[in-house]
Amino acid sequence: MSEPLYPGAKVRDALRDSWKVWRHKWAILGRVGLTEERWRAWPLVVRRVVIAALVGAILLLIIGPFSGVDASALVTYAVFVALYVPSWKRLGRSGRWVIPLAFLLLAVTFPYYTDKMFTIPVLGAFPSTSTAVVMLIYVMMGVGLNIVVGYAGLLDLGYVAFYAIGAYTCASLASPQFGKTTRSFGAVDVVKGIGGIHISIWLLLVLAGILTSLLGMLIGLPTLRLRGDYLAIVTLGFGEILPQIARNGDNFFNTGINVTNGPQGITPIDGIGFGHTLHSAVGLPANYLTAANSDRLFFWTAIVLVLFTIFCSLRLRDSRLGRAWVAIREDETAAAAMGVPLMRTKTLSYAIGAFFGGVAGAYFAEFTTGANPDSFSFNFSVFVLVAVILGGMGNVWGVLVGAAFLAYLDQAGLADTGAWLNTHLHINIDVPKYEFGIYGVILLIVMLFRPHGLIPEARHKLEFEQGVADEPLYDVSH
Repeated sequence: MSEPLYPGAKVRDALRDSWKVWRHKWAILGRVGLTEERWRAWPLVVRRVVIAALVGAILLLIIGPFSGVDASALVTYAVFVALYVPSWKRLGRSGRWVIPLAFLLLAVTFPYYTDKMFTIPVLGAFPSTSTAVVMLIYVMMGVGLNIVVGYAGLLDLGYVAFYAIGAYTCASLASPQFGKTTRSFGAVDVVKGIGGIHISIWLLLVLAGILTSLLGMLIGLPTLRLRGDYLAIVTLGFGEILPQIARNGDNFFNTGINVTNGPQGITPIDGIGFGHTLHSAVGLPANYLTAANSDRLFFWTAIVLVLFTIFCSLRLRDSRLGRAWVAIREDETAAAAMGVPLMRTKTLSYAIGAFFGGVAGAYFAEFTTGANPDSFSFNFSVFVLVAVILGGMGNVWGVLVGAAFLAYLDQAGLADTGAWLNTHLHINIDVPKYEFGIYGVILLIVMLFRPHGLIPEARHKLEFEQGVADEPLYDVSH
């Protein structure tokens, strides 16, 4: 049989071989009497109890010597056991909502207990509320890129451009950037007499997503005729061009028009909120930036945006369009032969993924009260792509875990790790300086032992565990 057309086939085969090596663990466990067949014969609840007990023992060995086991660690483990061990699906359709609702409750109440949690060995304290906001923004980016890479199978190395477009859209239309013009629509706490365009941030979140989608379609139309490595190179160029435009946009194409304010970026940005009228009437926060619980308000709003992103992603995955994306990902030639319109389907994946990237960029600019070109480098595109691969391409929940974990390392984990190493080992090393090397090691380890990602898509998992028939049908049947 001829070699598959898509360039990732060799990589997939190599990763599948590493999975076969990992399966030899059963040969080791078989020496103590636990074979794979015997393990599969046990009831599901019994297997989960054993796994939960092993997790508890490992955590006790890890946490105990470093930070001790306090009440928060025991409560965390008890919550894990309560959610993991029971088979909630036995409750019927309502049972599948137990775990998602439990995680949602834990997420919403996170700001109230984060400072009471136990210390993570080596990594340090749990993320603060402000760190969690950035983690949620990265999750939005990861889920948006997953539509392009995980669903449609298009390798995009310039996703940071959409992030930058969203950020600068929000910053330029909610600040004194265009001081010669004075326009205001729905903005809160705008100083009288200050120039510029001041539009409500709520409207700008939507506008940033729509504008980014349109620009993504315009840029994607001439490039999406390419495949594999060629598409990756073109998107890489696109991702390099936009940050340079942002860095040199203070004299846009030598016209004297200051669009991006150059290397200084655009700051400050108007506050996000519901205004003093709604605040007086129903108690909604008037302005997040001046509120006493500012970080919590940004955190809860980010949760709403992430939930919207996940809902749209799941609905799209199960739609007719989502099935067309998967068909293109698996075999573009066969999908075209079956009547899937390649250009339109690819462009829609590019546009929808860009929409969520633009919204995430706009919200990030609002949270940091500014848009700076240094925040939108090529490394960020690689970072989000690694999060998608690490979590499990095509699986929304895996991408959520992968993006949140890497974002935590980027924002606080690596710095805390460096402080711990310098204190306990009496060395002097700047760990965050080597962050991308560390991410590469993490990705290498995951690819060796979990080549389909931490939480893989069901189809990918079956391919890695059972393989696919690479022989003609006649030879297989005989």
